[in-house]
This record gives sequence, structure tokens and C-alpha cells, in this order.
Amino acid sequence: MDQLERYIESLIFAADQAITEQEISDALFKLFESRLQVSDIQKAIARLMEKYATDDFAFELVEISNGFQFMTKGAYHHVVSEYLKQLSKKRLSGAALETLSIIAYKQPVTKPVIEQIRGVSSDYSIQKLLEKNLIEIQGRDDGPGKPLLYATSARFMDYFGLRSMKDLPILKDFKEVENQVGVEDSSLEEE
Repeated sequence: MDQLERYIESLIFAADQAITEQEISDALFKLFESRLQVSDIQKAIARLMEKYATDDFAFELVEISNGFQFMTKGAYHHVVSEYLKQLSKKRLSGAALETLSIIAYKQPVTKPVIEQIRGVSSDYSIQKLLEKNLIEIQGRDDGPGKPLLYATSARFMDYFGLRSMKDLPILKDFKEVENQVGVEDSSLEEE
């Protein structure tokens, strides 16, 4: 029965939402090629619930939405809440992602070039990217005013799970569509 508990435990752990007894039974049927007794599954779940109810774990197994799911115990909600707040602060806005992608593909690049491509000011986005250590200053350009040059940092590689810049998606070649209104009529041309 120990083995059955571990299989059930792994299914509940892997599920991204509450998993029902029926879903557990179906998954185990594929493994064992025979149906287990519902009572055996229920007993194994009860033992798991008892196991995780002890003070040895910061989470517990709860019955929710006609299924079972691991959830953090109430005593630890404040810690998880703080982590989730920090995580949400780490997310990048659309403008920051757009700015970062320009820097990644054009690096080293100056702020005026970034703003020319984006069509809007990029001061805030660049500042946020610098604060998050996703970009770094690579020096100064030789052009007028000697603007700063920006490039991606080592943290950028970690953040996006890249081994090298070659892992970036390849930009597709875009053909500029000719903007014409109507169709040329050669019969209208004067001789």
C-alpha cells in the first residue's frame, strides 16, 4: 500500500488543480492495467491527509472542488503572500519587454535608437531594466552627445533561460508592402 500512496501523492503534486478520485483512478488504471478498488484509493488519500496534517510539513492535503490538492497551511500564508508580491514586482511590463527585445537584438544600442524604433520615450523602461539588472551600460557611443550604450546582462540570460545569444528567436525577414491605392491604368497615360 505504501507504493500506492506514493503514486497518488505524485499525481496530486503534479496536478495544477484539484485532482478527483476518478482522475487518480484513471491514471493508475493506465499504470497497473487494472482498476483499483475505490476504497483502496480513499484509504491511501486518508493516510496522506493524516501524514501532511502533522507539524512536520508547511503544506497539507485538502479536499477541494470534489478533488484533492496540496495547499500551504494557514500559518505560512504571510510568507507565501510576501513571496508572491515580490514575484509580481519582477514581472516586466509590455513597454519594458519591448525595450528589452530591442536592446537584445540591436546591442549595443543607444537610447535615441531605441526611442526611434519604439516611437516613444523609453526613459522609464530603461530605468526599470537597469534596476532589475537585465541590461547594463556598455560605454558611450561616438555620436553627437556621446549617448550611453545599452546591452543585455548575464542576468538577462538567466531570466530567460538562455545559454547564449544564439538561443534568441531569429527575427524573420519582413518585406515592406508597397502602399498603393487603386490600380495603375496605362490607358490613361498621355502620349
